[in-house]
Amino acid sequence: MDTKGAAKIMKKIWHLLTIAVVALISITVLSGCSSVAKQDVLKVDQKNKQITWGVKADTRLFGLENIRTGKLEGFEIDLAKAMTKEILGPNGKAVFVPVTSSTRVPLLKNGNIDAIMATMTITPEREKQVDFTKSYFDAGQSLLVKKGSPIKNIQDLNKPGKVILGVSGSNSVKNVAKYAPKARVLQLSDYAQAMTALKSKQGDALTTDNGILYGMASENPGYEVVGGNFTKEPYGIAVNKNQAPFRNKLNWALERLEKNGTYNRLLLKWFGNVKGFNYQVMKR
Repeated sequence: MDTKGAAKIMKKIWHLLTIAVVALISITVLSGCSSVAKQDVLKVDQKNKQITWGVKADTRLFGLENIRTGKLEGFEIDLAKAMTKEILGPNGKAVFVPVTSSTRVPLLKNGNIDAIMATMTITPEREKQVDFTKSYFDAGQSLLVKKGSPIKNIQDLNKPGKVILGVSGSNSVKNVAKYAPKARVLQLSDYAQAMTALKSKQGDALTTDNGILYGMASENPGYEVVGGNFTKEPYGIAVNKNQAPFRNKLNWALERLEKNGTYNRLLLKWFGNVKGFNYQVMKR
């Protein structure tokens, strides 16, 4: 057999091996998702006395790691803890797994987490992948700019040459394409990188939900939230499909916390002193 013939055979073998590996990975992922879907998450959590939550670890006011203690702090962290106690009793434990806008759904699908409470907007597109509880926080998309910036609203960004910063996997990136189609969108992996990019003048404005932006502004006094809200962004807790008992129990727990005043106390704790943010309209 000549060299060319041998090369062709080797190429075919590598091609077949590649197909086999891809097929094996696909089967493994699908079987994993299938086994997760068959589990009754509520029963498992009640037995283990813990709920594993996917939360943000880089988002001030909602979920942020305290550098001194190493613990996660924020409105969503406290709300998840309170809901866990309502569902599992006083000995129930809330376990937290940090997620990003890009990793949260894959982690849920693979069974690494039971629920997502991570500034996740309820959208028809996402409802094809996961089920949501009712909204627990009604946000709206806005803009963060350097103080003194000529950018005052989303219309000011709808011009060639303007650059808007956002976080990949977030709903805000998709919204910008609709409200400012002439601008270029630069996507970063998380909010810390997006803020760094804004400070280094890689973009004219950073966009995401108002609650997140007010948290960033409080950490960075030279920046401010402008333009009001140009979208409605209701946050929901996401769970896997076919987990109706778990979703219903989460809704039940959230409603109890709203009725007994816990929800409003947490809202006051985290947003009551945030300059420019009207937490009164968020009370339930």
